[in-house]
Amino acid sequence: MDKKNLALIRHSCAHVMAHAVKDLYPGVLVAIGPAIEDGFYYDFDKREPFSPEDLQRIEVRMQEIIRADLPFSREEWPKEQAREFFQTQGEKYKLELIEAIPDDAVSIYRTGEGFLDLCRGPHVQSTAAVGACKLLSVAGAYWRGDERNPMLQRIYGTCFENTAELQAYLHRREEALKRDHRKLGPELGLFEMLPEIGAGLVLYHPKGAILRTLIEDYEKRQHRRQGYQQVIGPHILKSDIWVRSGHYAYYKDNMYTFSVDEQEFAIKPMNCPGHILIYKSTLRSYKDLPIRLFELGTVYRHEKSGVLHGLLRVRGFTQDDAHIFCREEQLKSEIKAIIDFVAQTMKDFGFNEWEVELSTRPAKSIGTDQMWQRATAALTESLQEKGLSFEINEGDGAFYGPKIDIKLKDALDRRWQCATIQCDFALPERFDLYYIDAEGKQQRPIMLHRVLLGSLERFVGALIEHYAGALPVWLAPVQAVLIAVTEKQHDVVRELGRQLEDAEIRAELDLRSEKVGYKIRDALLKKVPYILVVGEKEAAARTLSVRFERGPHKGSVQNNVALAEFIAAVQQQVREKQCS
Repeated sequence: MDKKNLALIRHSCAHVMAHAVKDLYPGVLVAIGPAIEDGFYYDFDKREPFSPEDLQRIEVRMQEIIRADLPFSREEWPKEQAREFFQTQGEKYKLELIEAIPDDAVSIYRTGEGFLDLCRGPHVQSTAAVGACKLLSVAGAYWRGDERNPMLQRIYGTCFENTAELQAYLHRREEALKRDHRKLGPELGLFEMLPEIGAGLVLYHPKGAILRTLIEDYEKRQHRRQGYQQVIGPHILKSDIWVRSGHYAYYKDNMYTFSVDEQEFAIKPMNCPGHILIYKSTLRSYKDLPIRLFELGTVYRHEKSGVLHGLLRVRGFTQDDAHIFCREEQLKSEIKAIIDFVAQTMKDFGFNEWEVELSTRPAKSIGTDQMWQRATAALTESLQEKGLSFEINEGDGAFYGPKIDIKLKDALDRRWQCATIQCDFALPERFDLYYIDAEGKQQRPIMLHRVLLGSLERFVGALIEHYAGALPVWLAPVQAVLIAVTEKQHDVVRELGRQLEDAEIRAELDLRSEKVGYKIRDALLKKVPYILVVGEKEAAARTLSVRFERGPHKGSVQNNVALAEFIAAVQQQVREKQCS
Protein backbone atom coordinates (compact mmCIF):
# COMPACT_ATOMS: atom_id res chain seq x y z
CA MET A 1 0.00 0.00 0.00
CA ASP A 2 1.36 3.44 -0.88
CA LYS A 3 1.95 6.15 1.73
CA LYS A 4 -1.11 8.16 0.71
CA ASN A 5 -3.56 5.27 1.15
CA LEU A 6 -1.86 4.14 4.35
CA ALA A 7 -2.23 7.65 5.77
CA LEU A 8 -5.91 7.53 4.77
CA ILE A 9 -6.68 4.36 6.74
CA ARG A 10 -4.63 5.60 9.71
CA HIS A 11 -6.47 8.90 9.87
CA SER A 12 -9.74 6.97 9.65
CA CYS A 13 -8.54 4.68 12.45
CA ALA A 14 -7.84 7.74 14.62
CA HIS A 15 -11.52 8.66 14.21
CA VAL A 16 -12.57 5.13 15.14
CA MET A 17 -10.46 5.48 18.30
CA ALA A 18 -12.07 8.83 19.17
CA HIS A 19 -15.49 7.24 18.58
CA ALA A 20 -14.58 4.39 20.95
CA VAL A 21 -13.27 6.78 23.63
CA LYS A 22 -16.45 8.88 23.53
CA ASP A 23 -18.57 5.74 23.79
CA LEU A 24 -16.66 4.52 26.84
CA TYR A 25 -15.90 7.87 28.52
CA PRO A 26 -18.62 10.34 27.49
CA GLY A 27 -17.19 13.20 29.57
CA VAL A 28 -13.82 13.17 27.79
CA LEU A 29 -13.15 16.07 25.40
CA VAL A 30 -11.55 15.41 22.02
CA ALA A 31 -8.93 17.57 20.30
CA ILE A 32 -7.13 16.46 17.12
CA GLY A 33 -6.20 13.07 15.63
CA PRO A 34 -3.91 13.00 12.59
CA ALA A 35 -2.05 10.23 10.82
CA ILE A 36 1.70 10.26 11.47
CA GLU A 37 4.66 8.40 9.95
CA ASP A 38 4.18 5.11 11.82
CA GLY A 39 0.51 5.31 12.74
CA PHE A 40 -1.79 7.89 14.27
CA TYR A 41 -2.68 9.61 17.53
CA TYR A 42 -5.59 11.43 19.08
CA ASP A 43 -5.43 13.97 21.90
CA PHE A 44 -7.99 13.79 24.72
CA ASP A 45 -8.78 15.94 27.73
CA LYS A 46 -9.48 13.45 30.52
CA ARG A 47 -9.04 14.18 34.22
CA GLU A 48 -7.69 10.75 35.19
CA PRO A 49 -4.83 9.23 33.19
CA PHE A 50 -5.64 6.48 30.70
CA SER A 51 -4.42 3.18 32.15
CA PRO A 52 -3.22 0.09 30.24
CA GLU A 53 -6.59 -1.46 31.08
CA ASP A 54 -8.31 1.58 29.52
CA LEU A 55 -6.34 1.05 26.29
CA GLN A 56 -7.47 -2.57 26.20
CA ARG A 57 -11.11 -1.52 26.63
CA ILE A 58 -10.77 1.10 23.91
CA GLU A 59 -9.19 -1.44 21.53
CA VAL A 60 -12.07 -3.90 22.12
CA ARG A 61 -14.61 -1.16 21.38
CA MET A 62 -12.68 -0.13 18.26
CA GLN A 63 -12.86 -3.71 16.95
CA GLU A 64 -16.63 -3.67 17.50
CA ILE A 65 -16.94 -0.43 15.51
CA ILE A 66 -14.73 -1.83 12.72
CA ARG A 67 -16.78 -5.05 12.51
CA ALA A 68 -19.99 -3.01 12.38
CA ASP A 69 -18.86 -1.66 8.97
CA LEU A 70 -20.18 1.85 9.69
CA PRO A 71 -19.98 4.27 6.77
CA PHE A 72 -17.90 7.46 6.96
CA SER A 73 -20.01 10.27 5.53
CA ARG A 74 -18.97 13.87 4.95
CA GLU A 75 -21.33 16.75 5.69
CA GLU A 76 -20.74 20.47 5.14
CA TRP A 77 -22.10 22.70 7.88
CA PRO A 78 -22.23 26.48 8.20
CA LYS A 79 -19.74 27.57 10.86
CA GLU A 80 -22.53 28.79 13.10
CA GLN A 81 -24.24 25.39 13.05
CA ALA A 82 -20.94 23.67 13.89
CA ARG A 83 -20.30 26.22 16.64
CA GLU A 84 -23.69 25.56 18.23
CA PHE A 85 -23.31 21.78 18.01
CA PHE A 86 -19.84 21.57 19.60
CA GLN A 87 -20.76 24.20 22.20
CA THR A 88 -23.70 22.02 23.23
CA GLN A 89 -21.28 19.09 23.53
CA GLY A 90 -18.84 21.18 25.58
CA GLU A 91 -16.07 20.47 23.05
CA LYS A 92 -13.97 23.60 23.63
CA TYR A 93 -11.03 22.40 21.52
CA LYS A 94 -13.26 21.88 18.49
CA LEU A 95 -14.68 25.37 19.01
CA GLU A 96 -11.17 26.83 18.97
CA LEU A 97 -10.40 24.95 15.75
CA ILE A 98 -13.60 26.23 14.15
CA GLU A 99 -12.67 29.83 14.92
CA ALA A 100 -9.36 29.36 13.13
CA ILE A 101 -11.03 28.17 9.90
CA PRO A 102 -11.30 31.12 7.46
CA ASP A 103 -14.15 29.63 5.38
CA ASP A 104 -17.86 30.16 6.02
CA ALA A 105 -18.48 26.41 6.14
CA VAL A 106 -16.70 23.47 7.79
CA SER A 107 -16.60 19.76 7.01
CA ILE A 108 -18.03 17.28 9.51
CA TYR A 109 -17.51 13.54 9.32
CA ARG A 110 -20.12 11.18 10.70
CA THR A 111 -19.37 7.56 11.60
CA GLY A 112 -22.59 5.60 11.12
CA GLU A 113 -25.48 7.35 12.85
CA GLY A 114 -23.55 8.29 15.95
CA PHE A 115 -20.10 9.87 16.26
CA LEU A 116 -19.51 13.26 14.61
CA ASP A 117 -16.16 14.99 14.31
CA LEU A 118 -14.81 18.21 12.84
CA CYS A 119 -12.39 17.10 10.12
CA ARG A 120 -11.15 18.05 6.68
CA GLY A 121 -10.91 14.36 5.74
CA PRO A 122 -10.81 12.38 3.60
CA HIS A 123 -11.59 8.97 5.08
CA VAL A 124 -12.05 5.42 3.86
CA GLN A 125 -15.54 4.41 2.80
CA SER A 126 -16.42 2.57 6.00
CA THR A 127 -14.92 1.41 9.28
CA ALA A 128 -14.43 -2.12 7.90
CA ALA A 129 -11.78 -0.74 5.55
CA VAL A 130 -9.63 0.47 8.44
CA GLY A 131 -7.54 -2.71 8.50
CA ALA A 132 -5.54 -4.17 11.39
CA CYS A 133 -4.87 -1.78 14.26
CA LYS A 134 -3.20 -1.67 17.65
CA LEU A 135 -3.00 0.95 20.41
CA LEU A 136 0.56 1.46 21.56
CA SER A 137 1.03 4.03 24.31
CA VAL A 138 -0.15 7.16 26.10
CA ALA A 139 1.87 10.36 26.51
CA GLY A 140 1.27 13.89 27.67
CA ALA A 141 0.97 16.58 24.99
CA TYR A 142 0.26 20.26 25.33
CA TRP A 143 -2.67 21.53 23.29
CA ARG A 144 -1.19 22.82 20.02
CA GLY A 145 2.30 22.05 21.32
CA ASP A 146 2.36 25.13 23.55
CA GLU A 147 3.38 24.63 27.19
CA ARG A 148 1.13 27.54 28.17
CA ASN A 149 -1.88 25.49 27.09
CA PRO A 150 -3.56 22.58 28.92
CA MET A 151 -1.81 19.22 29.05
CA LEU A 152 -3.79 16.59 27.13
CA GLN A 153 -3.42 12.82 26.93
CA ARG A 154 -2.22 11.56 23.57
CA ILE A 155 -3.03 7.97 22.69
CA TYR A 156 -0.73 6.58 19.99
CA GLY A 157 -1.73 3.71 17.75
CA THR A 158 -0.83 2.15 14.46
CA CYS A 159 -2.77 0.63 11.61
CA PHE A 160 -1.92 -1.49 8.58
CA GLU A 161 -3.82 -3.01 5.70
CA ASN A 162 -3.59 -6.52 7.15
CA THR A 163 -2.59 -8.43 10.29
CA ALA A 164 0.68 -9.74 8.81
CA GLU A 165 1.95 -6.21 8.19
CA LEU A 166 0.84 -5.13 11.66
CA GLN A 167 2.63 -8.05 13.33
CA ALA A 168 5.82 -7.33 11.35
CA TYR A 169 5.67 -3.70 12.50
CA LEU A 170 5.09 -4.67 16.14
CA HIS A 171 8.13 -6.95 15.97
CA ARG A 172 10.26 -4.09 14.58
CA ARG A 173 8.91 -1.79 17.26
CA GLU A 174 9.82 -4.26 20.01
CA GLU A 175 13.35 -4.42 18.59
CA ALA A 176 13.45 -0.61 18.40
CA LEU A 177 12.55 -0.36 22.09
CA LYS A 178 15.59 -2.52 22.91
CA ARG A 179 17.72 -0.12 20.85
CA ASP A 180 16.25 3.11 22.27
CA HIS A 181 19.16 5.54 22.65
CA ARG A 182 17.40 7.23 25.57
CA LYS A 183 17.80 3.97 27.52
CA LEU A 184 21.15 2.80 26.13
CA GLY A 185 22.90 6.18 26.33
CA PRO A 186 22.81 6.43 30.15
CA GLU A 187 23.34 2.65 30.58
CA LEU A 188 26.52 2.78 28.50
CA GLY A 189 27.78 5.92 30.21
CA LEU A 190 27.50 8.08 27.08
CA PHE A 191 25.16 10.92 28.04
CA GLU A 192 22.32 12.10 30.26
CA MET A 193 19.52 14.59 29.81
CA LEU A 194 18.65 15.86 33.28
CA PRO A 195 15.62 18.00 34.20
CA GLU A 196 17.80 20.16 36.44
CA ILE A 197 19.89 21.43 33.50
CA GLY A 198 16.88 22.06 31.25
CA ALA A 199 14.78 20.21 28.68
CA GLY A 200 16.45 19.37 25.39
CA LEU A 201 20.01 19.86 26.66
CA VAL A 202 22.66 17.12 26.65
CA LEU A 203 25.27 16.31 29.28
CA TYR A 204 27.99 14.14 27.73
CA HIS A 205 29.81 11.76 30.06
CA PRO A 206 33.47 10.80 29.39
CA LYS A 207 32.60 7.93 27.03
CA GLY A 208 30.09 10.08 25.17
CA ALA A 209 32.69 12.83 24.85
CA ILE A 210 35.12 10.29 23.34
CA LEU A 211 32.50 9.26 20.79
CA ARG A 212 31.76 12.89 19.93
CA THR A 213 35.48 13.64 19.59
CA LEU A 214 35.99 10.65 17.27
CA ILE A 215 33.17 11.86 15.02
CA GLU A 216 34.43 15.44 15.05
CA ASP A 217 38.04 14.42 14.30
CA TYR A 218 36.78 12.31 11.38
CA GLU A 219 34.83 15.29 10.06
CA LYS A 220 37.78 17.67 10.33
CA ARG A 221 40.07 15.28 8.42
CA GLN A 222 37.57 14.60 5.67
CA HIS A 223 36.67 18.26 5.19
CA ARG A 224 40.33 19.22 4.84
CA ARG A 225 40.71 16.54 2.16
CA GLN A 226 37.66 17.93 0.33
CA GLY A 227 39.06 21.47 0.21
CA TYR A 228 37.07 23.03 3.04
CA GLN A 229 38.52 25.64 5.37
CA GLN A 230 37.47 25.37 9.01
CA VAL A 231 36.17 28.50 10.72
CA ILE A 232 34.78 29.27 14.18
CA GLY A 233 32.12 31.86 14.94
CA PRO A 234 30.64 33.33 18.13
CA HIS A 235 27.60 31.81 19.83
CA ILE A 236 25.77 35.15 19.92
CA LEU A 237 25.30 37.87 17.31
CA LYS A 238 23.48 41.18 17.36
CA SER A 239 19.88 40.85 16.28
CA ASP A 240 20.53 43.28 13.40
CA ILE A 241 22.34 40.45 11.61
CA TRP A 242 19.36 38.13 12.01
CA VAL A 243 17.00 40.85 10.76
CA ARG A 244 19.13 41.27 7.64
CA SER A 245 19.32 37.53 6.99
CA GLY A 246 15.56 37.10 7.39
CA HIS A 247 15.80 34.71 10.33
CA TYR A 248 14.30 37.32 12.65
CA ALA A 249 11.16 37.55 10.54
CA TYR A 250 10.83 33.88 9.66
CA TYR A 251 12.42 32.07 12.62
CA LYS A 252 12.21 34.36 15.66
CA ASP A 253 9.83 32.09 17.61
CA ASN A 254 12.61 29.47 17.64
CA MET A 255 15.36 31.89 18.72
CA TYR A 256 16.64 32.84 22.17
CA THR A 257 17.12 36.61 22.45
CA PHE A 258 18.39 38.86 25.24
CA SER A 259 19.57 42.45 25.74
CA VAL A 260 22.97 43.84 26.78
CA ASP A 261 23.55 47.62 27.05
CA GLU A 262 20.18 48.23 25.35
CA GLN A 263 21.31 46.19 22.35
CA GLU A 264 19.41 42.99 21.49
CA PHE A 265 21.42 39.85 20.79
CA ALA A 266 20.35 36.37 19.71
CA ILE A 267 21.97 33.03 20.45
CA LYS A 268 22.60 31.63 16.99
CA PRO A 269 20.11 29.05 15.70
CA MET A 270 22.20 28.68 12.53
CA ASN A 271 25.75 29.38 11.38
CA CYS A 272 25.00 31.03 8.02
CA PRO A 273 25.43 34.74 8.89
CA GLY A 274 28.86 34.21 10.44
CA HIS A 275 30.13 32.45 7.32
CA ILE A 276 28.62 35.16 5.13
CA LEU A 277 30.50 37.81 7.06
CA ILE A 278 33.76 35.86 6.73
CA TYR A 279 33.24 35.74 2.96
CA LYS A 280 32.47 39.45 2.94
CA SER A 281 35.57 40.36 4.99
CA THR A 282 37.82 40.69 1.93
CA LEU A 283 37.64 41.26 -1.81
CA ARG A 284 37.03 38.01 -3.70
CA SER A 285 38.08 37.15 -7.26
CA TYR A 286 36.42 34.65 -9.57
CA LYS A 287 39.71 32.71 -9.30
CA ASP A 288 39.09 32.26 -5.53
CA LEU A 289 35.76 30.50 -6.05
CA PRO A 290 34.51 28.07 -4.92
CA ILE A 291 35.17 28.99 -1.29
CA ARG A 292 34.12 26.24 1.11
CA LEU A 293 33.79 27.23 4.78
CA PHE A 294 33.17 24.56 7.43
CA GLU A 295 32.29 24.81 11.11
CA LEU A 296 31.32 22.44 13.89
CA GLY A 297 28.93 25.08 15.12
CA THR A 298 26.87 24.73 18.27
CA VAL A 299 23.43 26.28 17.91
CA TYR A 300 20.34 26.67 20.08
CA ARG A 301 16.71 26.56 19.01
CA HIS A 302 13.62 27.03 21.14
CA GLU A 303 11.83 23.82 20.21
CA LYS A 304 8.45 23.22 21.80
CA SER A 305 8.67 20.86 24.76
CA GLY A 306 6.12 18.52 23.17
CA VAL A 307 8.43 17.70 20.25
CA LEU A 308 11.64 17.12 22.25
CA HIS A 309 12.78 13.50 21.99
CA GLY A 310 16.08 12.35 23.46
CA LEU A 311 19.00 13.26 21.20
CA LEU A 312 16.78 13.27 18.13
CA ARG A 313 15.10 16.60 18.89
CA VAL A 314 16.98 18.88 21.26
CA ARG A 315 17.38 22.59 21.98
CA GLY A 316 21.17 22.73 21.96
CA PHE A 317 23.15 20.84 19.32
CA THR A 318 26.21 20.96 17.07
CA GLN A 319 25.97 20.97 13.28
CA ASP A 320 28.70 19.98 10.83
CA ASP A 321 27.76 23.09 8.94
CA ALA A 322 29.34 24.31 5.71
CA HIS A 323 28.67 27.07 3.21
CA ILE A 324 30.02 27.08 -0.29
CA PHE A 325 30.25 30.31 -2.28
CA CYS A 326 30.54 29.62 -6.00
CA ARG A 327 29.84 30.86 -9.51
CA GLU A 328 26.70 29.64 -11.24
CA GLU A 329 28.69 27.50 -13.70
CA GLN A 330 30.25 25.73 -10.69
CA LEU A 331 26.95 25.12 -8.95
CA LYS A 332 26.02 21.65 -10.17
CA SER A 333 29.54 20.25 -9.82
CA GLU A 334 29.60 21.46 -6.19
CA ILE A 335 26.19 19.91 -5.47
CA LYS A 336 27.27 16.59 -6.97
CA ALA A 337 30.54 16.69 -5.01
CA ILE A 338 28.52 17.15 -1.79
CA ILE A 339 26.35 14.14 -2.69
CA ASP A 340 29.51 12.04 -3.18
CA PHE A 341 30.89 13.35 0.12
CA VAL A 342 27.65 12.34 1.89
CA ALA A 343 27.73 8.87 0.31
CA GLN A 344 31.30 8.17 1.44
CA THR A 345 30.63 9.52 4.93
CA MET A 346 27.53 7.38 5.35
CA LYS A 347 29.45 4.31 4.16
CA ASP A 348 32.22 4.96 6.69
CA PHE A 349 29.66 5.01 9.50
CA GLY A 350 27.96 1.86 8.26
CA PHE A 351 24.85 3.32 6.58
CA ASN A 352 24.69 1.92 3.06
CA GLU A 353 21.15 2.84 2.07
CA TRP A 354 19.43 6.21 1.95
CA GLU A 355 16.52 8.04 0.35
CA VAL A 356 16.35 11.51 -1.18
CA GLU A 357 13.71 14.24 -1.06
CA LEU A 358 13.67 17.55 -2.94
CA SER A 359 11.79 20.23 -0.99
CA THR A 360 10.43 23.21 -2.90
CA ARG A 361 9.50 26.82 -2.11
CA PRO A 362 7.44 27.31 1.07
CA ALA A 363 4.54 29.74 1.40
CA LYS A 364 6.73 32.18 3.37
CA SER A 365 10.02 32.85 1.63
CA ILE A 366 12.46 35.48 0.39
CA GLY A 367 13.89 35.97 -3.09
CA THR A 368 12.43 36.31 -6.57
CA ASP A 369 10.61 33.67 -8.62
CA GLN A 370 13.60 33.53 -10.97
CA MET A 371 15.99 32.83 -8.07
CA TRP A 372 13.84 29.96 -6.87
CA GLN A 373 13.48 28.51 -10.37
CA ARG A 374 17.25 28.54 -10.97
CA ALA A 375 18.01 27.10 -7.54
CA THR A 376 15.42 24.33 -7.88
CA ALA A 377 16.64 23.48 -11.39
CA ALA A 378 20.26 23.18 -10.17
CA LEU A 379 19.29 20.73 -7.40
CA THR A 380 16.96 18.73 -9.66
CA GLU A 381 19.45 18.41 -12.51
CA SER A 382 22.26 17.44 -10.13
CA LEU A 383 20.19 14.59 -8.72
CA GLN A 384 19.19 13.46 -12.20
CA GLU A 385 22.78 13.56 -13.45
CA LYS A 386 23.82 11.45 -10.45
CA GLY A 387 21.13 8.95 -11.41
CA LEU A 388 19.37 9.30 -8.04
CA SER A 389 15.63 8.82 -7.65
CA PHE A 390 13.90 11.30 -5.37
CA GLU A 391 10.52 12.40 -4.09
CA ILE A 392 9.21 15.95 -4.30
CA ASN A 393 8.28 17.46 -0.93
CA GLU A 394 6.16 20.43 -1.98
CA GLY A 395 6.53 23.64 0.01
CA ASP A 396 9.00 22.36 2.61
CA GLY A 397 12.13 24.19 1.50
CA ALA A 398 14.03 26.69 3.65
CA PHE A 399 12.71 30.26 3.53
CA TYR A 400 15.76 31.27 1.45
CA GLY A 401 15.99 28.33 -0.96
CA PRO A 402 14.98 24.80 -2.02
CA LYS A 403 16.81 21.83 -0.53
CA ILE A 404 17.80 18.22 -0.92
CA ASP A 405 17.26 16.07 2.19
CA ILE A 406 19.03 12.72 2.49
CA LYS A 407 17.46 10.20 4.87
CA LEU A 408 19.45 7.23 6.13
CA LYS A 409 18.02 3.73 6.48
CA ASP A 410 19.10 1.95 9.64
CA ALA A 411 19.24 -1.71 10.67
CA LEU A 412 15.47 -1.69 11.30
CA ASP A 413 14.72 0.02 7.96
CA ARG A 414 13.84 3.29 9.73
CA ARG A 415 14.61 6.68 8.15
CA TRP A 416 16.82 9.29 9.83
CA GLN A 417 17.10 12.83 8.51
CA CYS A 418 20.78 13.82 8.35
CA ALA A 419 22.37 15.45 5.30
CA THR A 420 20.86 18.55 3.71
CA ILE A 421 21.90 20.63 0.69
CA GLN A 422 20.21 24.03 0.29
CA CYS A 423 20.66 26.25 -2.76
CA ASP A 424 20.46 29.95 -1.96
CA PHE A 425 20.41 32.91 -4.35
CA ALA A 426 18.67 35.18 -1.81
CA LEU A 427 21.09 35.69 1.11
CA PRO A 428 24.03 36.73 -1.13
CA GLU A 429 21.67 39.43 -2.43
CA ARG A 430 20.61 40.50 1.06
CA PHE A 431 24.20 40.80 2.25
CA ASP A 432 25.45 42.32 -1.01
CA LEU A 433 28.06 39.62 -1.59
CA TYR A 434 30.08 39.80 -4.79
CA TYR A 435 33.23 38.69 -6.51
CA ILE A 436 35.21 40.29 -9.33
CA ASP A 437 34.90 38.45 -12.64
CA ALA A 438 37.51 38.11 -15.42
CA GLU A 439 36.40 41.45 -16.88
CA GLY A 440 36.74 43.29 -13.58
CA LYS A 441 32.99 43.50 -12.98
CA GLN A 442 31.12 42.67 -9.78
CA GLN A 443 29.10 39.44 -9.87
CA ARG A 444 26.88 37.83 -7.28
CA PRO A 445 28.03 34.42 -5.92
CA ILE A 446 25.59 31.62 -5.18
CA MET A 447 25.55 30.08 -1.72
CA LEU A 448 25.12 26.41 -0.86
CA HIS A 449 24.22 25.57 2.74
CA ARG A 450 24.96 21.96 3.66
CA VAL A 451 25.41 19.49 6.48
CA LEU A 452 26.59 15.89 6.19
CA LEU A 453 25.59 14.31 9.49
CA GLY A 454 23.34 17.23 10.42
CA SER A 455 22.91 17.54 14.16
CA LEU A 456 25.71 15.54 15.80
CA GLU A 457 23.33 14.83 18.68
CA ARG A 458 20.77 13.29 16.35
CA PHE A 459 23.47 11.36 14.53
CA VAL A 460 24.83 9.93 17.81
CA GLY A 461 21.27 8.83 18.64
CA ALA A 462 20.98 7.20 15.21
CA LEU A 463 24.32 5.43 15.63
CA ILE A 464 23.35 4.04 19.03
CA GLU A 465 20.06 2.68 17.70
CA HIS A 466 21.51 1.41 14.40
CA TYR A 467 24.12 -0.65 16.26
CA ALA A 468 21.99 -1.31 19.37
CA GLY A 469 24.80 0.34 21.36
CA ALA A 470 27.47 -2.09 20.04
CA LEU A 471 29.40 0.56 18.11
CA PRO A 472 32.03 -0.41 15.51
CA VAL A 473 35.56 -0.81 16.85
CA TRP A 474 36.72 2.49 15.34
CA LEU A 475 33.92 4.36 17.16
CA ALA A 476 33.72 2.39 20.41
CA PRO A 477 34.70 4.65 23.35
CA VAL A 478 36.26 1.58 24.99
CA GLN A 479 37.70 -0.86 22.47
CA ALA A 480 38.93 -3.50 24.91
CA VAL A 481 38.67 -4.49 28.56
CA LEU A 482 41.69 -6.16 30.15
CA ILE A 483 40.60 -8.55 32.90
CA ALA A 484 42.97 -9.92 35.52
CA VAL A 485 41.96 -13.38 36.74
CA THR A 486 43.63 -12.86 40.15
CA GLU A 487 45.57 -10.15 41.91
CA LYS A 488 48.80 -11.88 40.83
CA GLN A 489 48.25 -10.65 37.25
CA HIS A 490 47.66 -6.98 38.13
CA ASP A 491 51.18 -5.80 37.28
CA VAL A 492 51.16 -7.61 33.93
CA VAL A 493 47.71 -6.25 33.07
CA ARG A 494 48.88 -2.72 33.87
CA GLU A 495 51.92 -3.22 31.64
CA LEU A 496 49.77 -4.56 28.78
CA GLY A 497 47.36 -1.66 29.27
CA ARG A 498 50.21 0.85 28.83
CA GLN A 499 51.26 -0.86 25.60
CA LEU A 500 47.69 -0.70 24.28
CA GLU A 501 47.54 2.97 25.20
CA ASP A 502 50.82 3.61 23.37
CA ALA A 503 49.26 1.93 20.32
CA GLU A 504 46.27 4.31 20.64
CA ILE A 505 43.88 1.53 21.53
CA ARG A 506 41.27 2.60 24.08
CA ALA A 507 41.39 0.00 26.85
CA GLU A 508 40.07 -0.23 30.40
CA LEU A 509 41.59 -2.38 33.12
CA ASP A 510 39.33 -4.48 35.32
CA LEU A 511 41.33 -5.21 38.46
CA ARG A 512 38.34 -5.69 40.75
CA SER A 513 38.33 -8.60 43.18
CA GLU A 514 35.35 -10.19 41.44
CA LYS A 515 35.04 -13.54 39.69
CA VAL A 516 36.13 -13.64 36.05
CA GLY A 517 32.62 -14.61 34.90
CA TYR A 518 31.16 -11.55 36.60
CA LYS A 519 33.73 -9.27 34.94
CA ILE A 520 33.05 -10.77 31.51
CA ARG A 521 29.28 -10.34 31.92
CA ASP A 522 29.83 -6.72 32.95
CA ALA A 523 31.96 -6.08 29.84
CA LEU A 524 29.27 -7.70 27.68
CA LEU A 525 26.62 -5.41 29.17
CA LYS A 526 28.87 -2.44 28.36
CA LYS A 527 29.07 -3.72 24.74
CA VAL A 528 32.88 -3.60 24.61
CA PRO A 529 34.25 -5.04 21.31
CA TYR A 530 37.08 -7.12 22.85
CA ILE A 531 37.35 -8.81 26.24
CA LEU A 532 40.95 -9.68 27.04
CA VAL A 533 41.52 -12.13 29.90
CA VAL A 534 44.95 -12.52 31.51
CA GLY A 535 45.44 -15.51 33.78
CA GLU A 536 48.55 -17.27 35.05
CA LYS A 537 49.51 -18.78 31.66
CA GLU A 538 48.85 -15.54 29.73
CA ALA A 539 50.82 -13.49 32.26
CA ALA A 540 53.83 -15.80 31.96
CA ALA A 541 53.77 -15.73 28.15
CA ARG A 542 52.62 -12.11 27.85
CA THR A 543 49.68 -13.27 25.68
CA LEU A 544 45.93 -12.76 25.77
CA SER A 545 42.76 -14.80 25.80
CA VAL A 546 40.58 -12.78 23.41
CA ARG A 547 36.80 -12.89 23.35
CA PHE A 548 35.40 -11.32 20.17
CA GLU A 549 32.20 -9.22 20.39
CA ARG A 550 32.32 -7.76 16.87
CA GLY A 551 32.74 -9.11 13.36
CA PRO A 552 32.47 -12.62 11.94
CA HIS A 553 34.04 -14.24 15.04
CA LYS A 554 31.55 -12.67 17.47
CA GLY A 555 31.08 -14.79 20.58
CA SER A 556 34.20 -16.88 19.98
CA VAL A 557 37.36 -17.04 22.11
CA GLN A 558 40.93 -17.25 20.86
CA ASN A 559 43.68 -18.20 23.27
CA ASN A 560 47.41 -17.43 23.29
CA VAL A 561 47.09 -14.28 21.15
CA ALA A 562 50.25 -12.19 21.07
CA LEU A 563 49.73 -8.58 22.06
CA ALA A 564 51.38 -7.32 18.85
CA GLU A 565 49.02 -9.50 16.79
CA PHE A 566 45.99 -8.12 18.65
CA ILE A 567 47.17 -4.52 18.24
CA ALA A 568 47.72 -4.97 14.49
CA ALA A 569 44.22 -6.46 14.04
CA VAL A 570 42.51 -3.62 15.91
CA GLN A 571 44.52 -0.95 14.11
CA GLN A 572 43.50 -2.46 10.78
CA GLN A 573 39.83 -2.39 11.76
CA VAL A 574 40.16 1.25 12.77
CA ARG A 575 42.09 2.18 9.63
CA GLU A 576 39.54 0.50 7.36
CA LYS A 577 36.58 1.73 9.45
CA GLN A 578 35.09 -1.74 9.52
CA CYS A 579 31.47 -1.51 10.64
CA SER A 580 30.35 -5.15 10.64
